[in-house]
Amino acid sequence: MWKKIFGGKGSPSDSSNLPLFDRIDRERLPRHVAVIMDGNGRWAQGQGLIRTAGHTAGVKTLKRILKTASDIGIEALTVYAFSTENWKRPHGEVDFLMKLFSEYLDKELQEMNEEQVRIHFLGRMEGFSEALQRQVRQAEDLMRNNTGIRFNIAANYGGQDELVRVMQTIARQVAEGKLSPEAIDEQTVERHLDTYGSPPVDLVIRTSGDMRLSNFLLWQAAYAEFWFTDTNWPDFTPEEFVEALVEFGKRDRRFGGLTKK
Repeated sequence: MWKKIFGGKGSPSDSSNLPLFDRIDRERLPRHVAVIMDGNGRWAQGQGLIRTAGHTAGVKTLKRILKTASDIGIEALTVYAFSTENWKRPHGEVDFLMKLFSEYLDKELQEMNEEQVRIHFLGRMEGFSEALQRQVRQAEDLMRNNTGIRFNIAANYGGQDELVRVMQTIARQVAEGKLSPEAIDEQTVERHLDTYGSPPVDLVIRTSGDMRLSNFLLWQAAYAEFWFTDTNWPDFTPEEFVEALVEFGKRDRRFGGLTKK
């Protein structure tokens, strides 16, 4: 079970014993947290390792953060695993990432299912091999009726590409006479997003120092709060994740309005 990820009772990495947990304002928790998991390659280079070692280390961090988010009661966690632009990376690194995705699903599927995780993939799955697409479909089907945290993995995903696909779908419906242009509203768009079924993104976390969205959840993050850290993703801890939630609880979210006195 997931307790193996965190070590024994009382370990500093045991999510049930994080000293920051009692600082969280549970009345002001984000329902949906999105994470740009940046810095795997930089972490590896800093350790004198090849870049792919950083991706392997990053998977271990992802397990810890998913567990922490689930324990706290976050409804949805979306992670940026592979963008539509990441195909530009060296072929060896891309091939390694595809293999890592497959191994992650193979090794973690049963454990996540036991913990009632609902896994969902965002992006153009047709860009992957038939074998990987089959794994993705099997994982989603297996966990479809689970009742725990919704775990969205953005792979071969780009926010602009997603919006183009949404517009194409809506345009076809208009052309077929199934939808009038006047009937198109925000809800129409949201029904066709890859994240449909998840709450709006409340908090975006980005690791490794950069302060930009990088084509991630452009529609969904319209009113999200942002939290940045210089920590590279493999070194990102449950403690730091909780710190981001604590900071979120202090934010004044007005959504274009005024603060109530």
